[in-house]
Amino acid sequence: MDHWLTTFLNNLNGERGLSPHTLTAYDNDLRQFIDFLAARRIADPRLIQTEDAAAFIAIHRKGGVAPATIKRRLSALRMFAQFLVREEARADDFTLTLDPGKSRSARLPKTLSVREMERLLVAPEETTPEGRRDGAMLELMYGSGLRVSELVALKTDALDLRAELVRPLGKGNKERQIPLTPQARLRIESYLKDARPKLMGSKAPSPFLFVTDQGTCMTREHFYTRIQEHGRAAGILQPVTPHMLRHSFATHLLAGGADVRAIQEMMGHASVETTQRYTKVDVARLRQVYDKAHPRA
Repeated sequence: MDHWLTTFLNNLNGERGLSPHTLTAYDNDLRQFIDFLAARRIADPRLIQTEDAAAFIAIHRKGGVAPATIKRRLSALRMFAQFLVREEARADDFTLTLDPGKSRSARLPKTLSVREMERLLVAPEETTPEGRRDGAMLELMYGSGLRVSELVALKTDALDLRAELVRPLGKGNKERQIPLTPQARLRIESYLKDARPKLMGSKAPSPFLFVTDQGTCMTREHFYTRIQEHGRAAGILQPVTPHMLRHSFATHLLAGGADVRAIQEMMGHASVETTQRYTKVDVARLRQVYDKAHPRA
């Protein structure tokens, strides 16, 4: 079974362009499944039954595993099963009739208010190259709703500043086209003109848009640390994460009357159902305002 898992992960890395984090998670999920099968004395892919996959998921549900994690494990199982069929390691997909159950997380996406976003966007110190870089990254991420993996992987040729467009490569290496806000364009122009050359110095040229003072590509971890620092400097009480900027992008667009389908396209969601969860955030916020303001609430 290990041979099939290794081949599957190698194919997944090459075909879908998933992030290292996602690949590691799928690897861990499927190794747990293989260990579970081994305990049932199943070592041949042809012997896996739908009941085996259902029992594996049921154990995790009863164990209190987060719904989002269970959803990811279901996704890993489905892709692995489809791979085994394609490779003729078995005749049918053992997840085809698998009941997904209530795997979707009930937790709403965490967002920042418009005022919090305004404070965060001006938190980086513009007098330093790092500050100008961070300001451009924050403005771009909030203004265009990029995933953090897309943000740090952006190359300079993905920008069309004259047309105010950015073309990130999303999941599965699918390119999409997203408008740039005028503020993002100005801050990126300032970064490219003054800050990036100072960060690069005499180092070898880099195709990546956002670089460190070592001339290397920014990483998710580095940006995560920087955004936490800027969140504290902005006086935001809750820890700020890159995902919150993406969530805020969608929620604020929706509150401003944007069409859900347009938001789906800009965010690169495969399913509109993923985008529709932001409507629940908006309703939840309306409820909070109502409960606080209405005399009969």
